[in-house]
Formats: sequence, C-alpha cells, structure tokens
Amino acid sequence: MPETIFSKIVRKEIPAKIVYEDELSLAFHDINGQAPVHVLVIPKRQIDSLEHASPDDAALLGHLQIVAQQVARQLGIHESGYRVVMNCGADGGQSVGHIHYHVLGGRPLAWPPG
Repeated sequence: MPETIFSKIVRKEIPAKIVYEDELSLAFHDINGQAPVHVLVIPKRQIDSLEHASPDDAALLGHLQIVAQQVARQLGIHESGYRVVMNCGADGGQSVGHIHYHVLGGRPLAWPPG
C-alpha cells in the first residue's frame, strides 16, 4: 500500500485541525471544505478503499460511523442534519487511497449530490 497524506496526518507529520481522536480513528477538518462543516473521519490503520475492506474490518467501519455521529454532535450540526459520504474508486470521487468518511453540514445539502 502506498503511503498517503492521511498516514502522515495520523503520525502528526503533517498538521491538521483535529476534532476527535481515539486509538482507532482520527477526525479533522478538510482543507478543501465543501460546506461550513466538512470533517474527514479516518481509521488510523490504512485500508485503501471500501472495495479493499474485508469482513474483519466490520467493527472498525462501524466505529467510524459512530465517530461521524459524535463529530456531528460536537460541531453542532446534529439537530439541523448532516451528510456522511464515503467515496470509493476514481469514478466514485475517491482522491486519497485511505478509507475516509466526509461529514458535511452547516447548510442545506442538495440532492442528487453529484
């Protein structure tokens, strides 16, 4: 697996505006935010994409979703609503080869998204 910018953020080699961290995951503001709140939730252990996840990763993926919920509550977008998105592969819009959830909110979000 090639190293990604997220691996460097996990190791604190690249600064990030971190909003949540535990032994399994890290959440930080996206530097190219697409909404007033745009946070990325990543596992500390690199998995290239959802396509590369295995049944052994189920607990970790579930944990990331709970972290997304906690981040939304912490940043005050839980009552008005928010969107959680995971892109998979080039055509799905994934630009970093490390699974990550986007937590977006703070304004009405249109549908369809793309």
